[in-house]
Amino acid sequence: MNKQKQIEKALSSFLREYVSSLARILNAAVEKRRISYEEIEKLIAPREDIEEVLLLGYDWRILLPVRSSKSMEWGDRVLLPLPGEIYELPNVVRYLVWEAAGSGIWEPERAVAVVAREMGEPAWAQVPRLVEILEDNAKGMHVTAVQIKKACRALDLEDRVDSLIADLKACGILSPALGYLPEAAKKRTPVYELNPSLFPRYNISHRGTENTEF
Repeated sequence: MNKQKQIEKALSSFLREYVSSLARILNAAVEKRRISYEEIEKLIAPREDIEEVLLLGYDWRILLPVRSSKSMEWGDRVLLPLPGEIYELPNVVRYLVWEAAGSGIWEPERAVAVVAREMGEPAWAQVPRLVEILEDNAKGMHVTAVQIKKACRALDLEDRVDSLIADLKACGILSPALGYLPEAAKKRTPVYELNPSLFPRYNISHRGTENTEF
């Protein structure tokens, strides 16, 4: 089975629509980590809507537009399905795709460990467990800095909270969620969004409808 088909098999474990098109895009983009709108146009399956495919990739934080309205946080990215636009894979997604191309399996735990190790994180072997704890405490894929600190404390990593948050951001595992500023101000703590592609059980259609009270 070729790499594209293996990626398609992995994606189909949690996606039901546009799997073939998204697999082609990820297979083409994984080496350079970026892909243009013009390249994507050539990869879309017949009768599939390029805007819907891009929206699916964006919602799952698998494929993000480079264009941003303010910061590089995921919520500030501006999704325009137009010629000249560039889209990129978060680092952890790149490793997810590489692994899927060989195994046909979407393996978040393995990808998280590998990307953390490759990024030079000293506690890379504990990062998958850290991410698991954060998922357990997340509301609508969002966690606070206080929750991250508690998770680090549980793993005896409390003295490295700031550096771990920086590494998790660099890995594409989480992103600052400035759209949650009112909640952050109320709780007096920054809020972060976890990458939903690491949690295939997560129902993306529920985003924005869940109770996100921390």
